[in-house]
Amino acid sequence: MSIDLETAAKVAKLARIRVEPDALPVLAQEFNTILGFIAQLNEVDVTGVEPMTSVTPMRLKRRADVVTDGDQQAKVLSNAPDAREGFFAVPKVVE
Repeated sequence: MSIDLETAAKVAKLARIRVEPDALPVLAQEFNTILGFIAQLNEVDVTGVEPMTSVTPMRLKRRADVVTDGDQQAKVLSNAPDAREGFFAVPKVVE
C-alpha cells in the first residue's frame, strides 16, 4: 500500500493537523515508511507465541466482578452542580 499526496492531505485533515502543501510529500513518505515497518512486522512468524502482559512472566491480578459499594446515587450526585431526576445535568453544547 502506498500513500499519495491526496491521501496524506486527507489524513491530516481528519486528524485536524494543518499541513502546508509543500510539506505533504514528506508526510506521505513518513506514512509510507510506517506502513513499510508494519508490513515487516506482519512477516514475523508468531505461531505458538503466547501473548504477554509484561516482559517478565506474570499473571494479571484477578478479582470477582461484583458490586461492592453500589446504591449511592444521592451521594454521587451531591457534588454535581446540576442534577435532575437522578442524573447529572449538563448544558447543551450542540445546537
